[in-house]
Amino acid sequence: MSLKPLFMFLCCFCLLRPAFAQKPVLTLSEAIQTGLQNYNSIKAKKSYQGASTVMVENARRQFLPDVNTAIQQNYGTANGQFGPLYSYKGVGIAASGPSSTSQNWNTAFGALYATNINWEAYSFGRLDATLDLAKSQVARDSLDVLQEKFAHSMKISAAYFNVLAAQKFVEVSQANLKRVTALQDVVKARAKNGLNAGVDSSIANAEVSNARQGIIDAKNLEIQANAQLAQFLNKSPQAFDLDSLYFISIPKSLETAQSIEQNPTLQWYASRITLAEKQQVLFERNKLPTVNLFGAFQTKGSGFKNDYTPDNHHIDGSYFGGVGPTRSNFLVGAGIFWNFMAPTKINKQIEAQKLLREGLRYEYEQMSLQLQNQVVLADQRIQNALASFHEAPIQLEAARTAYNQKALLYKNGLSNIIDLTQALFVLNRAETNINVAYANVWQALLLKAASSGDADLLMKQAR
Repeated sequence: MSLKPLFMFLCCFCLLRPAFAQKPVLTLSEAIQTGLQNYNSIKAKKSYQGASTVMVENARRQFLPDVNTAIQQNYGTANGQFGPLYSYKGVGIAASGPSSTSQNWNTAFGALYATNINWEAYSFGRLDATLDLAKSQVARDSLDVLQEKFAHSMKISAAYFNVLAAQKFVEVSQANLKRVTALQDVVKARAKNGLNAGVDSSIANAEVSNARQGIIDAKNLEIQANAQLAQFLNKSPQAFDLDSLYFISIPKSLETAQSIEQNPTLQWYASRITLAEKQQVLFERNKLPTVNLFGAFQTKGSGFKNDYTPDNHHIDGSYFGGVGPTRSNFLVGAGIFWNFMAPTKINKQIEAQKLLREGLRYEYEQMSLQLQNQVVLADQRIQNALASFHEAPIQLEAARTAYNQKALLYKNGLSNIIDLTQALFVLNRAETNINVAYANVWQALLLKAASSGDADLLMKQAR
């Protein structure tokens, strides 16, 4: 019987254990991986890259000849007339047959079976230029995916550190509330015994209320930071359990050997210039002629006999008598075709493309200068963040000592409530500043990684 309570306890523990299971910690690398897999903007750019890849194969197939096959079977008249005929935009009827003195309505079936082949055998580099342009589009879209992934990983990292900082602010605010609540109890006890003025209780109550308000503000900040991180991960808003080790240590490496020319964003800007250059080459090629090889084979059938005249009515009016092939012709040849007006029409396109390429180059230079300035700014921020990081512990230790001394003096009636609340404020500020110091170091490293394009600078610090 003595084992029964123990057995029941073990059963209850096993049933309730999932409820007490700790939520898994989301590391920075896991957050980045999740965001890169789920974010719709990256998926869209991957689709654009896939479309460009398909268009490369389409450009290769433009070298294939055109092969057209036609079969037609018809029923109508065969009246002919001497005289000119202009078929405007394909509107008109062409008929072959003997001329008659008057209109007649003799009819029979007829048929045409034809195959035409036209091959642009040599285009003076036009097809090669088209293929190069398609490949440049693939390169541009591939770099667009790369720079979008890089930029998004930087956004996720920034949001991750913002959530950590907000969580630390909540912890600091809760610790401050715990201190001022304990102070409130001491003040009330001393005021009740007549050792302190009643106004001290009012001041203590105000400090407790202010501390509670501080927790509310910190939690609002945490909610906003969680929502932003959830958005970057393409998840519903939720509270995240993150790796707090980032706020008890600083990065081991703060330098990168990578030049800004390797920045994915700058490489994407360069790919736009290359694409514009390939487009200009294609425009230049479009001014040149083409050499075509062509061939045709056709078979005709007709119900009108070879000696048909409008007077003798030598016509086979049956369907099969008209659609059966009876006469065939073939043709093969080669020709060079050149639109002499093409240079006049295309020159302005080339001029516009040169201006477009020049504008893209200006954008590239502007982005390059901006990234260079960001690298300098990041180095300065890292130096300042490290200096602040080394000062923060000194400030915190001094603030704790001052607060403990003021609290002890107040309990013994040797200090007033104003001095104690001032020491309390200094301690709360010091606790906040040390968390800000950790956050500033990581944010400065993030800026250095974003400006240099070195994602490994941040990822190798990630746990």
